Amino acid sequence: MKIYDELKWRGLIKDVSSPEIEEKLNKGGMTFYIGTDPTGDSMHIGHFSSFLISKRLKDAGHNPILLVGGATGLIGDPKPDAERAMITKEEVEHNFKCLKKQAEDIFGFEVVNNYDWSKDINFIDFLRDYGKFFNVNYMLNKDIVARRLDTGITYTEFSYMIMQALDFDWLYENKNCILQVAGQDQWGNITAGIDLIRKRQGKEAYGFTMPLLTKKDGTKFGKTNGQAIWLDREKTSPYEMYQFFINVEDEKVIDYLKFLTFLSKEEIEELEIKNNENPHLREAHKKLAEEVITFLHGHEAYEEAVRITESLFSGNIKELNVKEIENAFKDVPNFDISEDKNLVDLLVEAKICSSKREAREFVSNNSISVNGDKINDLEFMVTKSTTIGDKYIVIRRGKKQYYLIKYL
Repeated sequence: MKIYDELKWRGLIKDVSSPEIEEKLNKGGMTFYIGTDPTGDSMHIGHFSSFLISKRLKDAGHNPILLVGGATGLIGDPKPDAERAMITKEEVEHNFKCLKKQAEDIFGFEVVNNYDWSKDINFIDFLRDYGKFFNVNYMLNKDIVARRLDTGITYTEFSYMIMQALDFDWLYENKNCILQVAGQDQWGNITAGIDLIRKRQGKEAYGFTMPLLTKKDGTKFGKTNGQAIWLDREKTSPYEMYQFFINVEDEKVIDYLKFLTFLSKEEIEELEIKNNENPHLREAHKKLAEEVITFLHGHEAYEEAVRITESLFSGNIKELNVKEIENAFKDVPNFDISEDKNLVDLLVEAKICSSKREAREFVSNNSISVNGDKINDLEFMVTKSTTIGDKYIVIRRGKKQYYLIKYL
C-alpha cells in the first residue's frame, strides 16, 4: 500500500490543498513541517497523534521539520469561544526547551523555533512585507475567525494567521519546505501560508490536514479539561497511560489503533474482529496500550504498567516496589505517620472512616485491607514492619477506595 492510500485508510487525511498531493506523497523527497505552540511543558496524546505522521512520512522518504512556536506561542492561536490567556516570555522559553527535548527524544527529527526568525521583524516591516498580502475579507472568511466575530476577536489573535503564514514562507525560502501538515483546525492557517508563498515567492506550496483525535462525544484530547494524557512520564506514568487506553470506548479503539500505532492493516483488522466478537477480553485495547507505551517509553515501562495492573487486580500489592506504589497511588488520598498506630485509630486520623465506631465495623466486617491483606483484628498495629519498602502502607476500604499511608 502506498503512503497516500495508507494515510487515507487510517483516516489521517481530511483536507488537501491540491490533487497533486497524492502523487507527491507517494513519490517521496518532500521537506514538510508540522508544528505546535509551547503552551505547556509537555506534549499530550493529541500532539502524539499529529506528530506520529512525521514518522510515517519520514519512513515514506520525506524530510520532516518539527516546529515549536516560541513566537506564535506568545500570541496564541484563536480558540473557537474565547481568547487564550497570555503566558510570559519566560514560560514560553521554558516550555520551548522542554518540548524541543521531548520531540528530539521521541522522534529524533530537526526542531526549529519560529521566534528565531520572527524576533527581529519590526512592526513596519511586518505590515509592509507580509500584511499587505492579506485581504481582510479573506481573513474574515476563515472558519476560526468567523466563529469569533459575534463574541469579538482581538487584533493580536487576528494576526496569528499572518504569523503562521510567515512561518511557512520562511521555511519554504530557507529550508525548501513545500508542505505543511496539521490538524483540521489549522486548515485556514495552512491555506493562508500557501497563498502567501504564491504571492511573495511566485511558487506553489502544499498542505493537508488530519482529523483531530477525539473521544466518542466528539471532544478532542488536550489539556483544557485538566485530564490530559501527557507524554512526559512524570506527569502521566506508564501505568496511568495503560489504564487510559485499556478503558477507552470500544467504538473508538480501532480508530485509535489506526491513528496511534504502526500496526499493519491486517493486524488491525484482526483486532477489530476480536473486539467485535469478544469485547470483554480487551485485546484491541491491550495492544493499543502496548504499542503506544512501548513507542514512547520502552517495553520495560509497558511491562511495569501491566505488572502494577495485575497486582492491583489480584490484591498482591506487596509485589510492587516503592516506585510502582507511587505511580499506582499518586492520586489517592494520602496521610503521613511517624510512629506505630493502632489500625482503628489510623482509619479515623487519616479520615478513612468517620469515627472509631465506623472503623471497628469496617474492620470486623473484613472491609479493610492493608497491603492487600484483609485485617479483622481490632488490635492490629501499623508499624514500620508493615510498610512496603520501609515507606508505604496501602489501605483499601471496601472494593475500590484506596488510601496511601507514608511512614516517615
